[in-house]
Amino acid sequence: MSFLTPPIDILAFVWLNAAIFMLVLWFYQRFHQNAVVADLGFCVMFGVLSVVYAAVLEGEPSRKALVGTMGAVYGLRLAWHIGAHRMYGRSEDARYQELRRKMGPWAQFGFFVYFQGQALALVIFSIPVVVLMVSPSPPFGVWEIVGVLIWLVAIIGEAVADFQLRAFRDNPENKGKTCRHGLWRYSRHPNYFFEGLVWCSYVIMAIGVPYGGLTLLGPALMITALLKVSGIPYAEAQALSTRGDEYREYQRTTSLFVPWFPKK
Repeated sequence: MSFLTPPIDILAFVWLNAAIFMLVLWFYQRFHQNAVVADLGFCVMFGVLSVVYAAVLEGEPSRKALVGTMGAVYGLRLAWHIGAHRMYGRSEDARYQELRRKMGPWAQFGFFVYFQGQALALVIFSIPVVVLMVSPSPPFGVWEIVGVLIWLVAIIGEAVADFQLRAFRDNPENKGKTCRHGLWRYSRHPNYFFEGLVWCSYVIMAIGVPYGGLTLLGPALMITALLKVSGIPYAEAQALSTRGDEYREYQRTTSLFVPWFPKK
């Protein structure tokens, strides 16, 4: 693993800086009572890190530029979406409000652990970027091109899903209703599906790359979190509590995750 030794040192340095960055954001949420800033911070730092990695790691320049651009576009697009539609002028996300309520007097300690977990997650999720950038393989083979095409589909799909849901919710006539338009007709969580697909694209790009198996960390952790932890389980429970039978019918007819034709 000699070609990975310098990146390992860099990852340790990244973790230290990410921990400090998340500490600052933890103080922000302590005073403003809005833990969504952790999600915003993760996305911003991932985008910035992708550019920094491209500048400091040894590797084929064109591949570093490509992978760095992919990471920056992903992170900063999602950061803009979170900042503009989940933070600016809005109260704290209901998920975090519920966590505050459940943790009670331990809320700030709990959020401190969560924010520092985000710092560690930044390191783990940046490993696929590092593996691709330092690869000694010749650039732009077939699998690399296929992976980039999948990434493009995923980024566009997630952006479209976010836009469609936002447009639906911004219409006062749709208050209390379930979005069934566009991609939301074929999946109850198309945004999460395409988010997972983003990370799968790195795995495809890394086929045949030394230590390419490390890129499996991204989709394994992200898809598990979306399906089993804080993504879909919470969203489904909240939708059932607010929309009841309408959402149960949506569950009956519409795929949970992977887009597919609705049932009759």
